[in-house]
Amino acid sequence: MNRSFFCCLSAILLLGAGTEKGFGQPTVNAGLKNSTLRLNWEHTGNGYKIKQLQVKALNGWRSLAAPLGQYTLLYSAEQPKMDAQVITDKEGKTIQFPEPEYRYIIPTWKANTSAVSMNKEGRAISFYPQQYKAAGDKIIFQQKTDVATMEAVWQLDPVYKNDLRVSIRLTADAPGYYSIASPALTVNDKNQFQWACIPGLFQGKRINGDLIDAYGYGHGIPDKPVVARERTAAALTSMLTNKDGITLAVTAEPGVGRDPWLFDKSTQSDWLLGLSLINRQGQLTPTLYHPVLGQKKSYLKKGETISFDFRYTVNATNWYPVYQHVVNDVYHFDALLQLKQTRLSLSERISQLFNYVSNDSTSRWRTFDYNGRIIGAQEYLGGVYESNKDAVKNADYGAMWMLATITQDSILIHERLKAAMDFKLAQQNKAAGFFYGAAAGQYYLHESKRFTEEWGPYTEPIATTYYMLLDMGNVFLFEPGNAELRQALRLAADWLLSHMKPEGYWEVAYNNHTTKPMFTDLKDYRPTFYGLLVAYKTLGDKKYLDAAIRSANWYIKNAVEQGYFLGVCGDARFAPDFATGQSAQALLDLYDITNDLRFKQAAVKTAQFYTTSIYSHPIPGHQSRKSNGRQLEDWQISQVGLSFEHGGALGSANPSGPIMLASHAGMFVRLFQLTKDSLYLKMARTAALSKDAFVDPATGVASYYWSAMNKGAGPYPHHAWWQLGWITDYLMAELSLRSQDRIRFPSGFITPKVGPHKTFGFQKGKIFDQEGDLLFIQNLITLSNPNMDYLCALNRKTRKFYLFILNNDDELQQGDLKIDGSRFIPGHHLQQETAVCFSASGERMNGASVNRVKIAPYGLQVYAFNYN
Repeated sequence: MNRSFFCCLSAILLLGAGTEKGFGQPTVNAGLKNSTLRLNWEHTGNGYKIKQLQVKALNGWRSLAAPLGQYTLLYSAEQPKMDAQVITDKEGKTIQFPEPEYRYIIPTWKANTSAVSMNKEGRAISFYPQQYKAAGDKIIFQQKTDVATMEAVWQLDPVYKNDLRVSIRLTADAPGYYSIASPALTVNDKNQFQWACIPGLFQGKRINGDLIDAYGYGHGIPDKPVVARERTAAALTSMLTNKDGITLAVTAEPGVGRDPWLFDKSTQSDWLLGLSLINRQGQLTPTLYHPVLGQKKSYLKKGETISFDFRYTVNATNWYPVYQHVVNDVYHFDALLQLKQTRLSLSERISQLFNYVSNDSTSRWRTFDYNGRIIGAQEYLGGVYESNKDAVKNADYGAMWMLATITQDSILIHERLKAAMDFKLAQQNKAAGFFYGAAAGQYYLHESKRFTEEWGPYTEPIATTYYMLLDMGNVFLFEPGNAELRQALRLAADWLLSHMKPEGYWEVAYNNHTTKPMFTDLKDYRPTFYGLLVAYKTLGDKKYLDAAIRSANWYIKNAVEQGYFLGVCGDARFAPDFATGQSAQALLDLYDITNDLRFKQAAVKTAQFYTTSIYSHPIPGHQSRKSNGRQLEDWQISQVGLSFEHGGALGSANPSGPIMLASHAGMFVRLFQLTKDSLYLKMARTAALSKDAFVDPATGVASYYWSAMNKGAGPYPHHAWWQLGWITDYLMAELSLRSQDRIRFPSGFITPKVGPHKTFGFQKGKIFDQEGDLLFIQNLITLSNPNMDYLCALNRKTRKFYLFILNNDDELQQGDLKIDGSRFIPGHHLQQETAVCFSASGERMNGASVNRVKIAPYGLQVYAFNYN
């Protein structure tokens, strides 16, 4: 609650016998109404209960069924226990989850299944308030219990007519631990509702009695009153769309939840707000708790007070517009873009990353003799099954070939690509048998000279999609005449096709020794079908497209329509992750091939789900922060706009926060272009443009996890390729958007495995009424303003050099442009005096300076030069 509202509340409570009546015996019913909401209470023998809650819809006023208005207070005289609870099956037998080998997520699961998390601690004191008074446009309820006195101020929001703001103030009458629950406005039918969601944790249209599936994997709504932590809630709201299509959300006011970096260290795991969809009474109703019982701020001495400020949103629409309102209006998602002060352009990062990946030492590039082939990859210093710190890996083959092509760098072309290609070909199972044609594993262990999977001796069908079909498919775009690559693609596609179930899905994994299915408790809610789409696009055989369509139909029905997704990170036992974002792009690509609107609709729906993997809180500001010896401001290290590796009750975001790989940024720009939903564009730009503080200044490589701040690549040097890939994809998407597709370059396939970004540079693009090839020449272009980014292209036929300059800020920007002609293509001379400037629409801008560039907010200017 903001300060002015709180001061107003304090004044009201002090009025006593002034113009408003003091608290006393009820004489009249209470109510609030505006042009959109009507809320009425009546006094019963048990206190004030909600009699009617109505919302204005297009077809008139609609009532929410089963109005309630019950308050709940949790109280414990003793410190509540945080011990993990035993999880049992229907027969009462203990379930061992996760298995012992999943050491990274065991502590997280234990913490998220504590007695407090399972809502089993403390005494629940429920009531309807006995006392009420009106105070202008507010109404106030009061109730005294045996341990505390509570006062609740209710007020309709003057701006957002679907919102009802509430502030509850608790005064302890006994020492102990307290937690205030948001009152239950309505009770919903557990067997009949349209959708429910706690963003980042779980979602679905049914109650799921399997706690691990529901709470661990986010598939449906847990049937227990779990209290989720805000550290992996993308937005601090609990939402439910009832059977009549009316959405009720309860959202914490800004400032209630934890600050993930309070001053000079991570406070990501502080727990100030609990989120739930089933309350302590077992009723299906969105509920928040503050403080959390036994956690910070929950212990009060007698006479001490604490307040909880939140709002209800009631709207006759589905969950997504309400979610947009929470993110945009309550938590001011665009605040970070307004605050940001860019110090390092994305173009400059590409240049630094180029230096990093082409340096054998910094990028930890290694080569090995493998069955007569010299294979090359980068050291991987994280955990890998049966490794002796000897694992190596490559990432983003599309970005490798793209960078080599647009730079024509001799090291990349003559030293890297051949060894990386041989690594990829060696990565395919060639021995006759069950796995013939499948991927042998993500990693190569050079001491034992074998490929392996990260987290066990198993083979996933999606690994063949990723490390065979996607990687090879992207390379094939650059080398369409490579016969060995074509044969390898066909082997992989045929293996994938032969292991697809008749219904259109795959097993999650197979045991490498027994070939029996593994992880049979899970379904492959992942875009495995995309590998067959790649096979069709590269090999042209329609059987692959037919199978991809059949599989996508299964996926839409079982994953998209249910809101059920699965991840691709074995160390988190496949908790949902960035593969959800990939699914959206995969469905869009299938739509581009088939023109079937079902795939477009499913893609947009999946993308809406993926927005709930993007942090939208807390609101960034100028507060002082310290990190790795640096003095910073809060906005510089904000989580806002960043996505999870994996969130929920299992994922790495619990201890480490989000990740810096913003692979979704380009796709979100494309989705804005498709849907005009501005949330996508704001999320894309916030992720891409405001994160300088996480970049290692020496290398240009951003840290992977938010918690690492600016420590660089760490144990993951191959991530630099993914960063090159997503940054280029984002800039290309912005170039297309701002020119309204007048400038557009063909895109390749999704890269494994961190999200939906694509590769470019394998084919000529359109530049207004001309064409050109992407080009990158290091140190050719210098822009003095880091808010400006650039891309280049070359038309060898007409001898034109094109420079695209983008203003990546919400204010007009200007800066000096310098072109070092000596760095242009050897043997050719760039005629800078011939420069012609064009607007984003292709109109000639007479009088525009080539030396001093001036561009409108989020604008684009194009310069064309002759060369000989």
